[in-house]
Amino acid sequence: MALKGRSAMRIGAVAVALGLLAWNHFHVRERTVATTPAAAPATAGAPLPPAKPRSWTLGRVTLRACELQQPNSGLSTAAWCAKFPVPENRADPHSRVIELNLALLRSRAQVADRDMLVFLAGGPGQAATDSAGTVAAVLQSLLAHRNVLLLDQRGTGGSNALTCPSSDDASGQDDSAGFDPARLRAAVASCLRQVQTHADPRYYTTTIAAQDLEDVRKALGAPRFDLIGVSYGTRMAQQYLMHYPDAVRSVVLDSVVPNPLVLGETFAQNLDQALKAQFARCTAEPACKQKFGDPDQTLYQLRDTLRANPHQVSFRDPETYQTVKRVLSEDSLASVVRMFAYTPATAALLPLSIDAAAHGDVGPLLGQAKILSGDLADLMGSGMQYSVICSEDADLLRPRPQDANTILGTHMIDALKAVCSVWPKGTRPVDFHQPLKSGKPMLLLAGQYDPVTPPRYAEEVAKGLTDARVLVLRGQAHSVMAAGCAPQLIQHFVERLDPKTLDASCLKRLRPTPIFIDFNGSTP
Repeated sequence: MALKGRSAMRIGAVAVALGLLAWNHFHVRERTVATTPAAAPATAGAPLPPAKPRSWTLGRVTLRACELQQPNSGLSTAAWCAKFPVPENRADPHSRVIELNLALLRSRAQVADRDMLVFLAGGPGQAATDSAGTVAAVLQSLLAHRNVLLLDQRGTGGSNALTCPSSDDASGQDDSAGFDPARLRAAVASCLRQVQTHADPRYYTTTIAAQDLEDVRKALGAPRFDLIGVSYGTRMAQQYLMHYPDAVRSVVLDSVVPNPLVLGETFAQNLDQALKAQFARCTAEPACKQKFGDPDQTLYQLRDTLRANPHQVSFRDPETYQTVKRVLSEDSLASVVRMFAYTPATAALLPLSIDAAAHGDVGPLLGQAKILSGDLADLMGSGMQYSVICSEDADLLRPRPQDANTILGTHMIDALKAVCSVWPKGTRPVDFHQPLKSGKPMLLLAGQYDPVTPPRYAEEVAKGLTDARVLVLRGQAHSVMAAGCAPQLIQHFVERLDPKTLDASCLKRLRPTPIFIDFNGSTP
């Protein structure tokens, strides 16, 4: 995502992506899950070992051995893949048939447990299969006895993706011009024309995707599901649980989106609160305060300067090492700062990067943003985001003049309104935004400094649950299930279904990432 020329699509698409950025930056080592043990080398004259099976039938689904390539890397994860046909419009038996892309990470056990883990990706717009390596690493202990389902939600990845490849020219937006609703509507209309060549955007909502997941479950032999949702995936998990409670054994919600929440409405407020909490760490540390003063004040002074005078800057691209020029504006600053806030490591760089930019050196801020934004490239122009938000939330968005002076300002709501004035809308069930009520065992995880789904959201959802536990991970931000001992806690929870008595004392060892005083690190 270049900072120049894509701000229209960035505001309308990437800024509403709840989970992808942090999920792709989990601090775990990706490892391949082997589907069969490695064969011993053949000795001279010995019979060759039997060929590895290339297909696997589970229920009515025939899967074939495959490798899931991880985005922006040379890594891949061994899996078993299949295409699963479903009607695009479930109310019309003669409607177009689309194929869903599904993959299974196969258990290492000869006979796996009956229940099946299901990873529900964030976004809206992330493909579950793109996270195969990270999922395999986080759930490696559970894979000893359980299979893991990765289903690209309709409109993502290999499931008839509603993507609109964008370019600087296509967006028609100059960062120095600021937010322009007319240009945003034109960019969205262009995206819509591309999508409508192979899809009807009205049928790519969370509710319909939940029906897809239930059809897949039945076809796989009707196992009970252990749902693991991250960010937007927690909305999907709650909707599936509401409609198919007997199909669910347990639920893990990481970075929780409450059912009543209107996506986009509180983004500015949540980011502002998270930044202030992070910056307060700096002002509380003598060395940090001496070096940077008040980072919050510096950030807003830089914002005001760019509001009055957006201008072209030069910096060295950390990937190509070439000098590039970009327009740095109030909007691009907000986008970059929001990206930094998603993970503890990048948030720890913010005071240093903001201070450098305020003194004329934009390289640290924009260089790191270039790396982060590369992970968002596949999410740019995701029509699936538009289908979800325009159908499920947009009509409930209310003006928030109190956000006008925050870093994100009021552009989020204005942008979503502009997008949804163009994008077709699907049907939202009347009970869609009702708070979840359930007695299923549930574990809710939240990051202390989450800039988009703060811990209070998990606490809100827990009020309607009778067998649940909320764990707030100290020093963490968005998407936390790979942090510290969280994978072990998830394993114990799924195996024992004991959220209220789960020993979570290991989380006390978590600490915030120390704030960088310079590029050698923090103070000793």
